[in-house]
This record gives sequence, structure tokens and C-alpha cells, in this order.
Amino acid sequence: MIEASLVDSQVKIWDEDDADEIHDEKYYGKKMEQGELLLSMSEALHLVDRDEIVVKDDDQEMSREEAFEKFCSLDEEFAQKFQVYSDLRERGYIVKSGFKFGAHFRVYPRGVNPYVDGPKDNKQHTQWVVHAVSENKTMSFQEMSRAVRLANNIRATMLWGVVDSENGVTYYEVDHVNP
Repeated sequence: MIEASLVDSQVKIWDEDDADEIHDEKYYGKKMEQGELLLSMSEALHLVDRDEIVVKDDDQEMSREEAFEKFCSLDEEFAQKFQVYSDLRERGYIVKSGFKFGAHFRVYPRGVNPYVDGPKDNKQHTQWVVHAVSENKTMSFQEMSRAVRLANNIRATMLWGVVDSENGVTYYEVDHVNP
């Protein structure tokens, strides 16, 4: 089992061979200069659920439940983000951080290598920009408009992943329409 360590609000795999396996073959995380792999908390818990890694905090292995509780304490939106992340991954999509696009995730089509350098054809670009929210979340039209505009700037579609009280996820596409 691959070992990972909780560092602040991120999880690191220090062993370079393990990092390469998770990153290069399964498209998780971000490789760092020293060879370690930086995982988001959603990526880490998803890999825990798949029995691919164990997460340690202060050299103590955390159970799945302990990791979930710890991650929720570090990020109040973690539960919704994790549900959406896991749902997309289980459907076979490649899910990466959408932070620089003002959303939680950017999603690539099945079978695409998101690490291709240089010009990409349309099939290799981000397909969706996804923001995870609770079904009770309210937002302004300005927030929605900003999100759609940012998604359109990278030729992606804006999706809201709405998590209900039973942890089911429903996706809503929001787009700009010219009258």
C-alpha cells in the first residue's frame, strides 16, 4: 500500500516511484520539483476508498472515517466537493483542480491525457468546469454569470454538481444565451 502524509490541507506521496505510478498512470495529483506528488484531499480520500493509499497524520495512519472528518475540519465544503469528485472519477473522467478557473474542478473526457504539452485538439481540452454545492446553497446571478464566463473563456461548459441530502449528485449545465 502506498503511504501518503497529510501536510496542512494537502496530501503528499514522498516516494518518487509511488508518485509516478499514481500521477503518470492514473492522472492524480501534481508532481513537484523534488519528485513528490501533491494530492488534493478529494484525490487522497478517493484513493483511500480504492485501497490504493493510506494517509498518515503525524506518522499515525488514519482510518477512512478519520481522514474524512479531518478533511471536513480543514475545508467546510469538503463533503460536497468529495461527493462530486468521486462521482466524476467513478464515471471514468479525469478530474483536476479548477481553482484558477474559479471552480472546484476541471474535467477531461475519458481517455485523454491531461498532461500533454503544447497545442491540444478540441478533444484534449477541459470538457467541463465543475463547482460542487449543497442543494441548500443559494447564489447570485452575478456568481453564476462569472462562472459561466470563465468556463466559456477556455471553451468549456460550466456544470454545477448539486449534492442532495442523500449524497446523490445531480449536474446542471449553465450557459450564456445571447437574446
